[in-house]
Formats: sequence, structure tokens, C-alpha cells
Amino acid sequence: MIEVRNLVKNYGAIRALDDISFTLNKGEILGFLGPNGAGKTTTMRIITGFISPSSGTVKVAGYDVVEHPIQVKKKIGYLPETPPLYNEMTVSKYLKYVAELKDVHKDKISSNIDKVVELCGLKDVKDRIIGNLSKGFKQRTGLAQALINDPEILILDEPTSGLDPKQIIEIRNLIKSLAGERTVILSSHILPEIQMTCESVIILNKGKIVSVDHQKNLSKYLTGNNSYEMTLTKADCPSFTSPIVWSIDKQGMFGLKIVDPGVKAKSVTQGYLMRVANQTGNSFQLIDIIDVAGQKKEIIYQFEKIN
Repeated sequence: MIEVRNLVKNYGAIRALDDISFTLNKGEILGFLGPNGAGKTTTMRIITGFISPSSGTVKVAGYDVVEHPIQVKKKIGYLPETPPLYNEMTVSKYLKYVAELKDVHKDKISSNIDKVVELCGLKDVKDRIIGNLSKGFKQRTGLAQALINDPEILILDEPTSGLDPKQIIEIRNLIKSLAGERTVILSSHILPEIQMTCESVIILNKGKIVSVDHQKNLSKYLTGNNSYEMTLTKADCPSFTSPIVWSIDKQGMFGLKIVDPGVKAKSVTQGYLMRVANQTGNSFQLIDIIDVAGQKKEIIYQFEKIN
């Protein structure tokens, strides 16, 4: 369905992508995992035809993205990190406008709108002004515009970025429901997000593919020579009743799962960040807290390295 070969993208003297290759089959959900600046968004933009490569080839459903950009765009639904919304329009009028831009046949526009409104949970807000919606509903509207032309392939760049835990779970479940029907690529710098959504993963760093693997094997990249490990005791985290083993990826991306309703982010990070800085010479900051089930029973803390 998607074939990428020896892909290179240069921005002046900066090489954003360095000879990457991979293949994605129909119906699969692939995750791009990596820190900011790894090349995830650049790869997605080339696949969608948003930008051109410096060298290498990308084929979508047999069409070269450079030689046949219109045919490729008809196959793809694209949700960039910031959804391309018009805040002064209602949801339904916006979706009609996007459908016309994507050259959906006029006899199918109404039914396609009804379908994506139902699929994305927008029925109760379809006549509301987009600018007055919550971040979660705006993200759903962005996903609906990506689906409006009934594409075979979905490209989703950080689809849960900035959402609260409940919204993250809803969007994640929606994406997983599309598996089999559509081929999906999504990006994230959050390890647990990829683990919970994708079947396979490509780990990118500094424009290169570090590894291609199944999501079940992701945990091995946070152990051994690729990570720092340490244990927090009750003295470090008073609200937790037993030691916690933390694995920290050297590139600065990692997620830590803690099962305890009483644990607090502040008590976790105070002693922890000091010890990480002392042992590795680096400093980290808390960037996200994910309540996996929305019940405060399984919490994931997401950190990144401060340069």
C-alpha cells in the first residue's frame, strides 16, 4: 500500500531525513515514534505530497507521489498536528466545504458527512461554530475532514496532542476501530501511545530509522545499554507504597506506568529529577500525564530531556 525507498530530505545544510526505507501493507496501523525533530512530520508530509523529497521514492497504492500527486491525494486523508479548521464555520458546513475541495461527488457529499459525523462522535455539535468547541471536539472535526473522502489511507500527525486523558482514550479507540478498513500511519513522541494504538512501529531519531519492530517488543528499547534505570523508594515518592523501576531512553523520550490511585506527579518528580540529573548529567521535565482508563488507577508519566 505504501512503499518508501531511500528517502532523503534536506533543508539547506540540514538533513531532516537520511536514507529511510519501509513498506506498509493494507489495513495495518503503523506508528512513528521519536523525539521532536526526529523526522516524523517530514516523512508524513512527503507521503501526503505536501512537500517533495530531495531524493528517493514514495509510492502510494502504486502511484509515485511526485509523478502522480493528484492520484495519491485521492487515496489519503491527512490530519496534521494542528487541524486545518476554519473557526468561523459550523462543523457541518466545514465538512461540506472540505468534501467539495476533495472533489467528492456531489451525490455522495451529504451521506459522507453523515457517516463521518457519526463515526467521529460529532452528532451533537455538527451545527455549532468550530471556534466554540473544546479541543477534543476540534480534534474530532479534524479527523472527520481527513475521513470525508473515504480514503484508503490515513496519515495522523500527533492526533492526541494537547488532549485531556478522557479525550485521548476516545481518539485512540476511534483510530483503532479503523484498523482493517484503512491503512493508518500515526506519529507520537509518547511510547505508551504507540503501544496502545499501533501494530508495528518505526523508531526515528535524527532523520534515521533506529528500528522497525512490533509494538509488543517496544519495551526492549528502554532497557540495557539504551537506557538509564533507577528505582524510586518511598522516601523519593511518599505517596507510593513500594519501589518503582524507571527506564529512561537516552534520546529523552520515555513513559513510566504507575499503578496506584494515590500517586501525585509532584511527589514523583521532585526527588526523581534530581537523581536523574546527578546520574546522567541531564535534566528532564514532565510534559504529559495520561490516565489510561480515566479512573486514576493506571497513570503514565511522560518526560523529555531538557537540552
